[in-house]
Amino acid sequence: MRTLLSRAIQIDPSFHAALGVIVILAIAEVFFATSYYVGRARANRVSAQAVTATVARGPAASSASASAPPPAAAQPSIPPAAAVTSPAPSIVDQLLREGKEFRERGDTTNAIARLQEALDSEPDNIGVLQEMALTYESMQLFDRANDVWRRIKQISPSDSATYALADRRLKVGVPAPPAVEPGGGPAEADVPSRKDVGGNADGPIMGISDVKTKETSDPEAETNLALEIGIKKQPGAVIDHNKVKILVFLYDVVNDKDIKLTDADVSNEWLTSKHDWSDTNPEVLLVRYVRAKTGGALSESSLSEAAAKVRPGQKGRGSKSSADIGQRKYLGYIVRVYYGDDLQAVQAEPARLLQQFPPSKSPSPR
Repeated sequence: MRTLLSRAIQIDPSFHAALGVIVILAIAEVFFATSYYVGRARANRVSAQAVTATVARGPAASSASASAPPPAAAQPSIPPAAAVTSPAPSIVDQLLREGKEFRERGDTTNAIARLQEALDSEPDNIGVLQEMALTYESMQLFDRANDVWRRIKQISPSDSATYALADRRLKVGVPAPPAVEPGGGPAEADVPSRKDVGGNADGPIMGISDVKTKETSDPEAETNLALEIGIKKQPGAVIDHNKVKILVFLYDVVNDKDIKLTDADVSNEWLTSKHDWSDTNPEVLLVRYVRAKTGGALSESSLSEAAAKVRPGQKGRGSKSSADIGQRKYLGYIVRVYYGDDLQAVQAEPARLLQQFPPSKSPSPR
């Protein structure tokens, strides 16, 4: 019985070999399966990390790009002042601009209307007054232009450019084109080296150094003004004061069109004590013009007496006169200086008076 049992549990060697092969194959299959799933899981984890990093960096990059300033070349910088809207021009500035445009187009009627409207709002606006004077000059209304230039000179600082311009306009007037000879070329003239304050040629012995006009407020007079006339001798000249004659002609405009010798009260006196030109300083003659608010009429012959004819060393006074027929107001003056019978210097304000009343070579009154 012991023999039978031992035979019964005895195993065939081929079985062991087959079983070993099966075990090896199973182990190999488990190894490969494990390797496959482990590798796949690792690949999924790496991919997930890459996607997470990309998503995390995306908003940050977008935020950085959004906060970064644009390149300078892409969009030029704008000054802060340019971003602020400039204030609208005032009504006066707009009217001044329109008046200037009308004048430049030759429409002086509308130009005067615009400028007058601007002056109604700002009577002392120098820019509007200057444009008004230029417009009157373009219309050849020189009397009205001179009234405006006087107003500009009165309200402007004495060291300003507008004061200098108004003073120059009143002394010299509107520049006139040069005279043309029949041959077609400009007339040639011998121009002396010395000139007076208005640019006129001085004589070899005497000249005019300066003429100042000062108006004084006077409740009893319509116009009260004074002329300070500086009379000089030329360098090296020796003056016999008995040969010096100074004629001052004052003119009014009548009814805004006619120019006549004044009928106002005219007087004169020397401001310098010697007035003999013994030194190099100019001698200053003061001529007063006073127009009363009321008065009578004068003849044309008596009007010629209104010229202040002065001999140095003497005081003179024009005849007191009354208002001529028509509305008069002061226009300007002509000053002539003679030495003996020779005209030495002449000055006028406005300068066009010299064209209407040219100076004579002899000292006879005009």
